[in-house]
Amino acid sequence: MPETPQSLLAFCRENQRVCPMPDRWNTLFEMLPQRKRTAIGWEPALPLNLEAWDHTPAALKTLRLAEHIEWAAQHGALDAVAQYLRALPDEDWLHAP
Repeated sequence: MPETPQSLLAFCRENQRVCPMPDRWNTLFEMLPQRKRTAIGWEPALPLNLEAWDHTPAALKTLRLAEHIEWAAQHGALDAVAQYLRALPDEDWLHAP
């Protein structure tokens, strides 16, 4: 069955996963094609890492990951992103309490 953004998001939410841990999320972000700086930041928006990590609720982290998955789908990188995320060991994910 072909990968879709919805099927990948469903996988990412299984077992109370929220998002990849910061280093892994940065790697994912680097995989996104056609990333670019804008006048107010990045398109797509950067992962919620560094100081934002401790101050951002899990729901917003999940939404940002969804944005990255949608970006990958729109720019022809969904299969590579899916392969990367599905291969991450469980300890490389932030889980909801």
